[in-house]
Amino acid sequence: MRTRPKFLLQNCTIGVKSPNVTIVNAWATIELGDVTPHNLQQLKRLNQVVFPVSYNDKFYKDILEAGELAKLAYYNDIVVGAVCCRIDVLDGSRRLYIMTLGCLAPYRKRGIGAKMLEHVLNYVEKDGDFHSIFLHVQVNNQSAIDFYKKFGFEIVETKEQYYKRIEPADAHVLMKLLRPQNNLSESEK
Repeated sequence: MRTRPKFLLQNCTIGVKSPNVTIVNAWATIELGDVTPHNLQQLKRLNQVVFPVSYNDKFYKDILEAGELAKLAYYNDIVVGAVCCRIDVLDGSRRLYIMTLGCLAPYRKRGIGAKMLEHVLNYVEKDGDFHSIFLHVQVNNQSAIDFYKKFGFEIVETKEQYYKRIEPADAHVLMKLLRPQNNLSESEK
């Protein structure tokens, strides 16, 4: 038995659009569930379909230990998306890195990506000790760039030749600053 929080869209008119969701079914459910050894193959297959890059066995081994930082997205009990993150530390500041966040093409624009990103945002807010959230996006993936900008992410850098076997090989680094870097010591305040 899987335990997943439920997000039920109720009392909606079919075809109504809101800023982040197109409701195509008045009783559609979007749920997030844990990644487990029993559904890891579903995550692997989803990533193969959604992303132009391959992930190694270590990536998936680490995902099994990620807890709340790795979730599968279910649309009416069908796995259609996933988000996988890790915690990085740079110069003493904790940052959350979104390694993957993706959804099968036929299920995009239904609020699934937003639900996954909101889960990540809620996680860092609840923790309270993150400096920022960041990720890489291929420079030609304008729909992903626009999606993240709606949530307050900004392009802070472009890394040339970031990807090895795909074109274009360049990636934008998108970041959402959660709290400003404290450059002053307590004695300088």
